Amino acid sequence: MAGVKTPVLSVKELTTSFLVDGEWKPVVRNVSFDVMSGETVALVGESGSGKSVTSLSIMRLLAKNQSRIEGKISLNGKDVLSLSGKEMRQVRGHDAAMIFQEPMTSLNPIFSIGRQISEALTCHGDMPKPDARKETIRLLEKVRIPNAASRFEEFPHQFSGGMRQRVMIAMALASKPKLLIADEPTTALDVTIQGQILDLIKLLQEEEGMSVLFITHDMGVVAEVSDRTIVMYRGEAVEDGTTGDIFHHGKHPYTRALLAAVPRLGSMAGQKWPLRFPVVDTATGTRSEPVAVADTVDRRKTPILEVKNLTTRFPVRGGLFGAKTGAIHAVENISFDLFQGETLSLVGESGCGKSTTGRSITRLIEPDAGKVSLDGYDVTALDSSSLRRMRRSIQMVFQDPFASLNPRMTVGAAVAEPIVEHHLGTRADARDKAAHLLERVGLKADMMTRYPHEFSGGQRQRICIARALALDPKVIVADESVSALDVSIKAQVCNLLMDLQQSLNLAFLFISHDMAVVERVSHRVAVMYLGEIVEIGPRDAVFGNPQHPYTKKLLAAVPVPDPDRRGIKRELSADELKSPVRPLDYVVPKRSYREIGAGHLVQLEPAA
Repeated sequence: MAGVKTPVLSVKELTTSFLVDGEWKPVVRNVSFDVMSGETVALVGESGSGKSVTSLSIMRLLAKNQSRIEGKISLNGKDVLSLSGKEMRQVRGHDAAMIFQEPMTSLNPIFSIGRQISEALTCHGDMPKPDARKETIRLLEKVRIPNAASRFEEFPHQFSGGMRQRVMIAMALASKPKLLIADEPTTALDVTIQGQILDLIKLLQEEEGMSVLFITHDMGVVAEVSDRTIVMYRGEAVEDGTTGDIFHHGKHPYTRALLAAVPRLGSMAGQKWPLRFPVVDTATGTRSEPVAVADTVDRRKTPILEVKNLTTRFPVRGGLFGAKTGAIHAVENISFDLFQGETLSLVGESGCGKSTTGRSITRLIEPDAGKVSLDGYDVTALDSSSLRRMRRSIQMVFQDPFASLNPRMTVGAAVAEPIVEHHLGTRADARDKAAHLLERVGLKADMMTRYPHEFSGGQRQRICIARALALDPKVIVADESVSALDVSIKAQVCNLLMDLQQSLNLAFLFISHDMAVVERVSHRVAVMYLGEIVEIGPRDAVFGNPQHPYTKKLLAAVPVPDPDRRGIKRELSADELKSPVRPLDYVVPKRSYREIGAGHLVQLEPAA
């Protein structure tokens, strides 16, 4: 019948089970949806909701002996579940292609990127090698990789994260698929690179007319790219509709909880102090309204942390004898203060020096120059025993809580260990304090005998926060401590940090690239670029009146959870972040700052 569209992908009553202890355990149950020609459908939900398992089932990429797929999957008119392995290999590439979250694990490190893309062309299309090389260069140019011809022979490690993801998109497009499945393709990327990749996918979709199944937990991304949205919760599709309807009239309590937890850039306009995140009960949809954090910062007192002209560089060696050929200027001559009860956020993209700053302050990395004063200690001048005492005053919470915890140690022992090691009490005292701290971070004392693998990601991060509090520190360096968490868990952990700050008068150095979260939790913000602070000031001044071009670029790249903005393209340049590697004879230009308002400083361009 004229005018009736047939779906490129049709999924009916999909149930996927895994073999666990001899029994089949369903992890995706009775999921049905269609993706029409040229349409973008978003599968959204948090970790464990079944999004990725759904996509891997569609592509038949799950281990045969450990998984069972039931229902019906029709892809470009083909019954996917009835195809042989050989036939399925032809479907992957021609009919559907997939890009994953971490491109470095998807690319072979020992082959050039040109060879890997060419292989997709020669295997699927029987294309002669010279033609495959020309087509590969055309694809690399299409995904906006600069100097594509000269980069054909380069290897994955020579590309940045954003450029590697572009390579993966080029490879996926090689056989002109009807459907592109994008599984969290921007989660591991910085905000400006994420913006570039989203714009690129939109542009390529328009040019190629392909359909996209976009899998993510980022509701800002969903609003920007999708026509329709399917919300998944505990293996089931609990809501399905146009993206506008889902955002404006979401009915399921989980949908409302997911949307309520999303920090919206600009929502803090007119709000002077940090603001807790609203929390929604996923069972009932009941919402707790956000509460402002009272200001306890007294800037008349001496700062708890003073950083003056901090510089950290790493040697670059080369040649037969490993001679020093240059240096990575990771942190270059930065200065700031931090007061008790205050949150100062360091923001910027990967490689800008945020984490190195945090580690240099705590002397986990030895700085090359500068002065750090912390709670009366001259940090850079301390010997090993004094350094150990100093670390009672400052603790770090890292991005990956699982890597931060010893898998062979119970969480009770992990939280108690600093107290015992610093001789601040007996083992019994340490156990009692550990139980109290676990309760303080929203866990139960009877969880002390469990091991890290028995907890969710959000719970493990709470355990790391409890351990950081064990020594009663005055400063906590939170290094991307919520970046790896799902949106609702992120809101809960941020609320916990703000509550602890209020009750214990803690100072936070909050390191993050998530601008919407930073706007919510900060008193002041420092923007870093290539190891230098280019703008610093009160949160409302930096977000409400950004002055440095790089600050403006960061803010412009943040996805906004508003489906009405779906057609907007940011027109971000595809430039990579410049390299911080400098030759040995490099002379750092003298920097000067202009004061825009009270405490709001912006770096001026050096004189020519």
